[in-house]
Amino acid sequence: MQPMDAERRYGAHNYEPLQVVLARGEGAYLFDVEGRRYVDMMSAYSAASHGHAHPRILGALAEQAQRLAVPSRAYYNDRLGPFLAELCRLTGLDAALPMNTGAEAVETAIKAARRWGHWIKGIPADRATILVADGNFHGRTTTIIGFSSEPAYRDGFGPFAPGFRSVPFGDIAAIERAITPETAAVLVEPIQGEAGIVVPRAGWLRSLRQLCDANHVLLILDEVQSGLGRTGAWFAFQHEGIVPDGLVLGKALGGGVLPVSAFVGRREVMDVFTPGSHGSTFGGNALAAAVGLEALHVIADEGLVERSRVLGAHMLARLRAMKSPLLTQARGCGLWVGAEIDPRFASARAVCERLLERGVLSKETHDTVVRLAPPLVIERQDLDWALDRFEETLAEVARKPQPVPA
Repeated sequence: MQPMDAERRYGAHNYEPLQVVLARGEGAYLFDVEGRRYVDMMSAYSAASHGHAHPRILGALAEQAQRLAVPSRAYYNDRLGPFLAELCRLTGLDAALPMNTGAEAVETAIKAARRWGHWIKGIPADRATILVADGNFHGRTTTIIGFSSEPAYRDGFGPFAPGFRSVPFGDIAAIERAITPETAAVLVEPIQGEAGIVVPRAGWLRSLRQLCDANHVLLILDEVQSGLGRTGAWFAFQHEGIVPDGLVLGKALGGGVLPVSAFVGRREVMDVFTPGSHGSTFGGNALAAAVGLEALHVIADEGLVERSRVLGAHMLARLRAMKSPLLTQARGCGLWVGAEIDPRFASARAVCERLLERGVLSKETHDTVVRLAPPLVIERQDLDWALDRFEETLAEVARKPQPVPA
């Protein structure tokens, strides 16, 4: 049985992959089972920001796996402390709680915000609320999809947990109106990824920081996708010169080889956790800590943050210079751009399928946006080659439009 057929036969149909079977990765390249090479313009939603099979990360993985992998948090291990210390140094925060997936780290942030609201702010028991943004994507657990504004993520999965209120993304006045004495936290992405790389106006995050301070409300940022160099800064919040009370990290933290995540926060926020109040069998294991620490060191040593800033500005300028009726907008920050496709010509999925034929791997979101987010290690000539193929694809589709049905 062929790989595609086996997935379709034995797998749950919760994904709709493009028609390619990948077998190997190296740097910014992916290779299919027939040996054809593709330029990766997705980076596994930032999980592969270091590229594929980075030798230093593979070295750290192999070395640690032979020493100690999963000893349980019932004991100390010699890798976790240095990893947590580096996370705190880079973020400017005080303590970190390691988990595995981004969704688990978001759930950790929610628990911290609620207990802080009850224990520190004095909100009555079971009354703490958290403000979120329309268009958010924080994960797939039942709690998280309960405050999603995307019907497809919620359909059939209720009932959902209460305690969340959604307001328009980037609207500071709407957040101010929504804050009450029972508001414990505001939880937002500084740039919305799954929504289509939606960048708020300059100054919004700084105003949000001031608003939270004035109302004794925690500001918690989900930087699972935007963090660790993706936007041309270590963290997207640094573009506004602020520091959140809590920060959710994941994806690139695992160096493209393991699920590694963390919730990092101010001491007052993290001290609400007591022995037994939260935990994870695999969270903070020695193998994950060793890989996570090396992933941070590689970003620093190879200048990947600055690389993202410079190449990202180049990519955005090239996209905005493309003269095509299909491309209605290109928006983003660093090596993270959403290309808006006019549905009168084609769906974003159709554009991604044509890109696949030309040797470029990307993925659509919300039917109208093509995500362009290559590994931060990509060479400029490979980036330009992929953008050339994108421009060719736009021209081809413009000649043979396939409008999206109304």
